Amino acid sequence: MPTQEWLQSEFDYGYDSGDVLALVPDATRAREELIIGGSYRRAFCEGCLPFIRSDFKVLELGPGKGSWSRALLHYLSDGELHTVDFQDVRPWLKPEKYQGRLVCHQTSDSLFSFLPDNYFDFFWSFGVLCHNNLPQIGEIMTNVLPKMKRGALSVHQYSNWDKLNKFGWERGGVPREFSSQPDDAIWWVRNNEQAMTQAVQKAGWQVLCSDLNIVERDSMILSQRP
Repeated sequence: MPTQEWLQSEFDYGYDSGDVLALVPDATRAREELIIGGSYRRAFCEGCLPFIRSDFKVLELGPGKGSWSRALLHYLSDGELHTVDFQDVRPWLKPEKYQGRLVCHQTSDSLFSFLPDNYFDFFWSFGVLCHNNLPQIGEIMTNVLPKMKRGALSVHQYSNWDKLNKFGWERGGVPREFSSQPDDAIWWVRNNEQAMTQAVQKAGWQVLCSDLNIVERDSMILSQRP
C-alpha cells in the first residue's frame, strides 16, 4: 500500500509517457506500451475522446509532466482542464500558454476541497490508481463525486492482477515477488474488476463498464455520477 508520502516523493521528477497522440510512438511511449500491452493512442482515442466535448470542463488526476494533459487540451478548444497532483506541475505543463484553459492544483491530500461543486463533466487518470490501494481509491472517488455534474463520466486505468497473471509479470514490468508480499510493501497494488467495481460503486458512482479492454495488462473503468 503506497502511502501518500511515498507517492509524493516517488514521482517528484515528473512522470512522462511521451506523445500519446503521435501515430508513431516515441522511444518513451514505445517502451511503456510494450509492458502495458497496448497503444496509448488507442487508450486515448477509445477511452477518453468519445466521452468529452470541446467545451467540457475536465478533471485530471496525477498529470505528471502532462502527456495525457496535452492530448486533452488538444481537444478542449473551448473548455477547461484542471489537474490535481501532489507535485507542482506548472513548470512542466506551463498553464500560461493556454489562456486560462489549464488550471494546475497542487494538493497534499485527497479531499478535493479546493474544487468547485457540480463543475466538471469528465474525470480522467492514467497510471495513477494502479499505485493506490482500494481504500485510497474509494476515498478519491467519494470525495470527487460532488465536484462532478450529474451524469458526468469518469475513466481510470487501474491494476488488475487477474489480467497481469495472464499477461505475465516479467513482461508487464511488475516484480514477481509482489505476489507474496503484503500490500504495504508493494507499489503495484492488488486489484481486479470485481474489487474495483465494488469500490467505485460504494463511492456513489454507477459503473457502466468495469473494463474497456483496451490494454492487455491493466483495466480501464468507465463510471458515471448518477
